[in-house]
Amino acid sequence: MSTTFIPTDADYLLTELQAAGFLNLSVRTLQAWRSRAVGPLFVRAGRAIRYRRRDLLAWLDSQTVRR
Repeated sequence: MSTTFIPTDADYLLTELQAAGFLNLSVRTLQAWRSRAVGPLFVRAGRAIRYRRRDLLAWLDSQTVRR
């Protein structure tokens, strides 16, 4: 089993694959969300897509449902 090391620095930029793994989602899901302007914030650097760790955590917090 391989694991990907993701630093704990809040501003660390994760690749699309790392972000998908961090959120336990598929890369295709992240791509679909970007095209529909939903999901976590992302950074576009030229053609490269990156996600800040803090943005992923903030998005997860915003998805928490209290019942």
